[in-house]
Amino acid sequence: MTKRQEETQDSNGPSSKKLNINFNKEEIKSFFNQKIFDETFQDNLQTEIKESQPYRWGHFTELVDDTLLRQVRTEVLHEIAFTKKETDIYKVFQSGDLANLSGLNWDDLSKLPSLYKLRSAIYSQQFRDIVSKVCGCGKLSGVKTDMSINVYNKGCHLLTHDDVIDTRRVSFILYMPEPDKVWHERYGGSLRLFDSIVPNVPQTDFYQKFTPQFNQMAFFTVQPGLSFHDVEEVREDRKRLSIQGWFHIPQPGEDGFIEGEEESIIGKSTLQLLQSKELQEFDFPKLIKNEFDEIEIKHYEEFENVGQFTKLDIDYLSKFINKNYLNNESLIKNLSESFLNESILELKEFLNEDYASTLRELIRHEELNVKIPIKVDEISQPWKCAIPPHKHRFLYIDGKSNNMDITSAESINFTNSIGPQELPNFSQVKSEKEVDNKLIELSRFLKSIVFKKWLKLITNLVLVGDQVLIRRFRPGSDFILATKQTEDLLLEATLNLTPSAINPKNWESGEFGGYELCMSSGGGDGEDDEENDEEDDPAIYRSNGDDSVLFTNQCQWNSLTLVLRDSSVLKFIKYVSINAKGSRWDISCQWNIQQDDDEEEDEEEEEV
Repeated sequence: MTKRQEETQDSNGPSSKKLNINFNKEEIKSFFNQKIFDETFQDNLQTEIKESQPYRWGHFTELVDDTLLRQVRTEVLHEIAFTKKETDIYKVFQSGDLANLSGLNWDDLSKLPSLYKLRSAIYSQQFRDIVSKVCGCGKLSGVKTDMSINVYNKGCHLLTHDDVIDTRRVSFILYMPEPDKVWHERYGGSLRLFDSIVPNVPQTDFYQKFTPQFNQMAFFTVQPGLSFHDVEEVREDRKRLSIQGWFHIPQPGEDGFIEGEEESIIGKSTLQLLQSKELQEFDFPKLIKNEFDEIEIKHYEEFENVGQFTKLDIDYLSKFINKNYLNNESLIKNLSESFLNESILELKEFLNEDYASTLRELIRHEELNVKIPIKVDEISQPWKCAIPPHKHRFLYIDGKSNNMDITSAESINFTNSIGPQELPNFSQVKSEKEVDNKLIELSRFLKSIVFKKWLKLITNLVLVGDQVLIRRFRPGSDFILATKQTEDLLLEATLNLTPSAINPKNWESGEFGGYELCMSSGGGDGEDDEENDEEDDPAIYRSNGDDSVLFTNQCQWNSLTLVLRDSSVLKFIKYVSINAKGSRWDISCQWNIQQDDDEEEDEEEEEV
């Protein structure tokens, strides 16, 4: 029994197991490496942080008493239960919130005494004053604690976000990988910091990388629209243990509390969120449908059965589509009924065998023999990179010839507002690579009049506008976070062309990501729109349980999925792991659909 336990029993009786958990200043100081209390050390660190890029950040080396932190690590691994959490933005094993440790009785707390000491030390007045000084961020709360323990195993990651939630003022990560061993950069798990093109729009490539070691703490001032960062995927079968937490602004009764500050911070955060929605000029590719003219739309309105296809129609369709989907009226009728009932349809072996075989060989050759472009300046035409990375990142061909510099506001403004504008025309897009030209040819087919006639047979929908994108999601780089569509109703098609999915075992587990998922947002009726808007920060994920998942589609080869999606349905493509067997390849199509006059009148009445 420890001396502190004996004192507790003497004062409260032998039956009491409540622990005296009030540490004095000397005890708190003993929990740290004494160098951090040296004023010269603090002044030097303050200067480093003031001059740091891309925003104010810094780190402590050997921050905590070595013996104490080793004890913390042992306690955590033996006594803490971790839950796997995976959403569109992260995969991690996480403990519960550590804010309530002081409420535990001795039976529980006796298993975590070192962890409690550490939490008390981190939120102590002494350490908060040091962090406040070196960051120049103002006073920090010791009452509002916000801390959890994370384990990043192989495949775990956290995508780009700025940590702006509630009243956070400083973010910190205390690293506890295996002591006495170097955590090498090649293991992954590094903290990566992103510069911004303008506030609320991070650059695609990271600016700075911090590879963690045992007993180091990285920290930065939370700055709305600027403090963008991510955690690189852990690439090897190792545990990257860390304590993640935040310091908040002072609460009522604390030194530094300012009446109304919390409301102003939350209001400012919401304002910036609204402003970020206005910064759509920095979003690429643009989610803009190209409207069809009235003569073309008339082709689809009047098309009703297979017998209306001419020989030229069939010849052109047969060059691409599996013949089973062309002239089998009974099959087409069954598919149409299935789509009418379910609003979703999956067509296996969609492309004919000859076309699919040639395309697969070309894509596979590209993957096996050509280095994947990772940084923006490595990407060559006709491929472009989707931005900004707190929303999405992937390579795409959009049918436009112009290439642009997406790293500067001036270049983006020129592209949007000054330079020549063009409609997508895949006929004008050329490449030196046979695989690109084959994908471009296929995209031209998907934009053809006769293919949209065929879609009319399957969906019974009249299409009035489209967007077609060839996409590649690179391992260790690419994803699309959960987003709502702005249109009320869209017909969407994904032609999945991932050659490595010929072997289902490469993707079916979902461990390597790359899957497409649709889920209900719980909204769509207008009542919760304001509330949902306030939760659109990329660090927050709206999870409604398993019932919210409407559809999941793993990477596949030669499969066309048709979905009729309304504005209440969120969709994302999960980050593709660095350990995936290849890229996810697909062609994404979206079509605006013609609505009945009665439906349009109902919508107008709802708006009024």
